[in-house]
Amino acid sequence: MSEPPASAPDPARAPAPDDGPIPVIDLARWRSDGPDARRATAAAVDTALRATGFLLVTGHGLDPDLRTRIRRTARTFFALPAAEKQPYATEVGGRGWLGPGAEANGAAEGTATPPDLKESLSFASEEPTGDPAVDAEWFLPNIWPHQVPALRLDVQDLLTALRALSDRLLELLATVLGSAPDRFTRHTTHPTWGFNINWYPGTETVGEALPGQYRIGPHTDFGTVTVLDRQHGKGGLQVWTDPAHGGTGWQDAPYVPGSLTVNIGDLMARWTDGRWRAGRHRVLPPPPDAPTEELMSLVYFYECDPGTRIGTLADSHTYLRAQLDAITADGT
Repeated sequence: MSEPPASAPDPARAPAPDDGPIPVIDLARWRSDGPDARRATAAAVDTALRATGFLLVTGHGLDPDLRTRIRRTARTFFALPAAEKQPYATEVGGRGWLGPGAEANGAAEGTATPPDLKESLSFASEEPTGDPAVDAEWFLPNIWPHQVPALRLDVQDLLTALRALSDRLLELLATVLGSAPDRFTRHTTHPTWGFNINWYPGTETVGEALPGQYRIGPHTDFGTVTVLDRQHGKGGLQVWTDPAHGGTGWQDAPYVPGSLTVNIGDLMARWTDGRWRAGRHRVLPPPPDAPTEELMSLVYFYECDPGTRIGTLADSHTYLRAQLDAITADGT
C-alpha cells in the first residue's frame, strides 16, 4: 500500500560536506557515526537528492576483484562475432544480449533519438513467487552464455551483494526522511531488479555518432535506487544539475576511484511525493579526441515487490513495464 512521505530533515540543521552537488557518503561511517555526524550526512543526502538525485558511495563492501573478473569475462563475450552472440539476443527488460540498435533510452522522455551506442548483457530477477502470471512476466530464468562459463558464478555473487547493498541504501534513505528504517524495505521482500553489463566500444565498432546519439541517451531510471560501478572516461557519465538548485545543466559526473555512483529512480521520486528528483543522466558518445575509448559499466536497477502501490500508481510494475517498452528501439 502507499504511504504519505514522512517529515524530512531540514538541511540547515547541519552543514553538508563540501562535495559539490553530489556528495561522497561513507556507508561504513554512517553506521558508526554519532548523532551529530549522522544528522550532517542525512542533510547532505537530502540536499543532493533534491538537487540531482545522485550520490557517490564508499564503504559499500563490494569486492573489487569480483568486479574486475566480471568485466574481463564479459569483454570476452562482447568480442565474439555477432553471429555467436545472436542466439542470446533479447529485448529490453528481457534476459540475454542487447545488441546494437536494441535500446534508445531517450525515448523514456518522449524524445525520438537514434539507438544507443552500446551492447549489454542483461539479467533480471528470476526467483519464482509461485504466482504463475507474475512469474511469467517478472521472474523468468536468466540466460548464461556458454562461451563464458565463469560469468555465471561471479555475476550471481555480485547480485547477492548488490541486493543487500540496495536494501542498506533504502534503509539510509528512510532514515534521512525521518521514517522507520523499513519504510521501503518492507516492500522489497521479493523484489524485481535488473542488472546490465553495459559495453561502450569505440567508433571502430559503433561508427560515428549521429546527431542526438549517445552511448545512453538522456533519461531517468525507473525504479527505486540504481547502483552503478563505472569506469571513468571522456565519453562517460553526465548528470543534469538543476539550475533552480544552483546547478548549470549537464555536468560530467564526479568520479572517486573505488566508489559507486547511486541515483534514485522514478519510483523513489514518486514515493517521496517529488521531494527527491530522479537522477537525470546520459552517457556521452565516443569522444572525437579518443575515438577508440572503450568503457564498461555494471549497473543494478532495484525496484520493489510486484503489486506495490506507490503514490498514484496502483501497481508500480505497470509503470515499469510501460517504461521498458518505451525504450525498446526499432533498430533504425
